[in-house]
Amino acid sequence: MDALALTFSSGWASGINSYLVVLVLGIADRFGSFTDIPDVLGRWDVLAVAGFLYAMEFIADKIPYIDSTWDAISTAIRPTAGAVIGVLLAGDASSLDQAVLGVVGGGTALLSHLVKAGGRLAINASPEPASNVLASLTEDAAVLGVVWFALEHPQAAAAVAGVLLLLGLVMLFFVARLVRRGWRRWKKRGPLHQTATP
Repeated sequence: MDALALTFSSGWASGINSYLVVLVLGIADRFGSFTDIPDVLGRWDVLAVAGFLYAMEFIADKIPYIDSTWDAISTAIRPTAGAVIGVLLAGDASSLDQAVLGVVGGGTALLSHLVKAGGRLAINASPEPASNVLASLTEDAAVLGVVWFALEHPQAAAAVAGVLLLLGLVMLFFVARLVRRGWRRWKKRGPLHQTATP
């Protein structure tokens, strides 16, 4: 298994939903024959925590403004998860290889997280909630598909993740005005910024 390609793919996916990435890799380690996946990801306690947090994200990610609050909280979590997965995938490699994979995983996760969070702010600029649910389900399907595909075809999956990341960054550039409008609405009406009633 190509560790760099898998790290890039899982880093991209971690920026969108790091708990689902841990679940997919952990389940693949526990029930599959993927010897390059670190055994720590397949531990029952890791799978239980990742499953619980994924269930929370699954719900929060579909509610307008709650999704952006969750994204704000996840700004530190998702890139860190991408970096940790990269270091774990390096295994017993040299410290330089571990550092490189950590930077690739964390950096890719940060970029894809910014695309996801910005896209959600743009979606929150519209008043209807259906687009949040559709966006969330599409993201989950993309994460599941890319990470699972990366287990068998790491280079091809890394190419897919690279294209998705590039398209996301281009989309974010073109919807920047909607992102700013969504940011203002989230700050004004978000669950953490409710005004007290007199």
